[in-house]
Amino acid sequence: MLKILSLLGLTSVAAFATTAAHSAGHAVDLATEPFGWLLLTIFVVGYYFIAAEEKYHINKAKPALFTGTFMFMLLGAYYAINGLDFTAFDNEIAHLILEIAEIFFFLFVAMTFIEALIERNVFDALKEKLLNAGYNYKQLFWVTGFLAFFISPVADNLTTALILSTVLITIERENKAFLVPAAINIVVAANAGGAWSPFGDITTLMAWSAGKGVFVDFLFLFPASILGWGITGFLLSRFVPEGVPKKPEGAEPVKIHRGGKVIIFLGVFTIASAVLGKQLMHLPPMWGMLFGLSLLQLYAYTLKKYHDHDIEIYKSVAKIENDTLLFFFGILAAVGALHFAGFLGHAVKLYEMFDPTYVNVGVGFLSALIDNVPVMSAVLKASPDIELAQWMLVTLTAGVGGSLISFGSAAGVGVMGKLKGVYTFSAHMKFSWAILVGYIVSVTVWYVQFEMLGLYIQR
Repeated sequence: MLKILSLLGLTSVAAFATTAAHSAGHAVDLATEPFGWLLLTIFVVGYYFIAAEEKYHINKAKPALFTGTFMFMLLGAYYAINGLDFTAFDNEIAHLILEIAEIFFFLFVAMTFIEALIERNVFDALKEKLLNAGYNYKQLFWVTGFLAFFISPVADNLTTALILSTVLITIERENKAFLVPAAINIVVAANAGGAWSPFGDITTLMAWSAGKGVFVDFLFLFPASILGWGITGFLLSRFVPEGVPKKPEGAEPVKIHRGGKVIIFLGVFTIASAVLGKQLMHLPPMWGMLFGLSLLQLYAYTLKKYHDHDIEIYKSVAKIENDTLLFFFGILAAVGALHFAGFLGHAVKLYEMFDPTYVNVGVGFLSALIDNVPVMSAVLKASPDIELAQWMLVTLTAGVGGSLISFGSAAGVGVMGKLKGVYTFSAHMKFSWAILVGYIVSVTVWYVQFEMLGLYIQR
């Protein structure tokens, strides 16, 4: 459930100077100095090991955490050795810790709700309904894609992709002609669905938390998201074989345990609390999420006390993917170090040199190669002076652009792990042209809606 973890605000403001700035509140611009190049080299090498997780069989959280923490250790040592003013450094660290803490608690609650629903058999019941519905391969292709698109805005794209890829492998284990396009469809649908909701993707969560748009602004990306996925889904569906999967024999019927439906309601209420808390009461989204977690814990208590039915909420908490949280900590710290060193201050000049639309479309392709989280983090840290429509475009392209390559998004990486040997990099690339067509459609719809017709809330 990787992907609903990433960042709430990455827009720290530090004024970079080209000289050794001893004045309080100003950081030293290291982007043109050998020490800065050392930091950049460490980042590149660290990211190589993150991207090559499958090759070296090392969890990406390990190199990410090492890279992010090591870069700031070096920065602190540099300031100490050169006798520089630590004011800007202290402010950067404090701001980064606040951002990461907000993200951590937001995702902690979201993951807890998902694990509680899994423990209550909610998703197993969904699986059984799909299995018993008698759908053929093409119908399953569209049903799972539809569910991915509309579940990810609430559950996040990684969690959604993992759940529905599990459904796929349960329904059919051998027919790669069905599994490959269906898996790609789930990844694309989950990423597209996450792009129009502040909760659906790390990138949208980052942009929303950074104040680049209010909650309603992201909803205007719905047409671009659904049409882009719809076109890709249509093209992929033409490769789905005919036939009906075999039903498993002897399987016992699955029932939702007591309290499962109430937890679904509490989850929806928790999301609403996070939205209303931020929009009306100026509370960080994690506050509403933690309020919802308190209600979940109280409900678990009443079930245990009055109905002798234990939700085992703390066991659900124990199942939370700590590696995922540590991975994002490392990535955000590493990008924060590059920002503090001055690199992103130079990168923002791209928005001054070229049309922001071209730059933001390029962000989508870069997201596919590097992963959308660090790319979006870098854009937000740089904080270019662009209008709302352009912030919505970069949110869209960073979200859906990650689908272009299998490891370009958390959803893709998660499904590769679930369908090992079936959904691979090479299998994905055979259909990348269909995803590219959908990407172009999404950008085109954005252009018509935002630039030509002005159909969004302009401020």
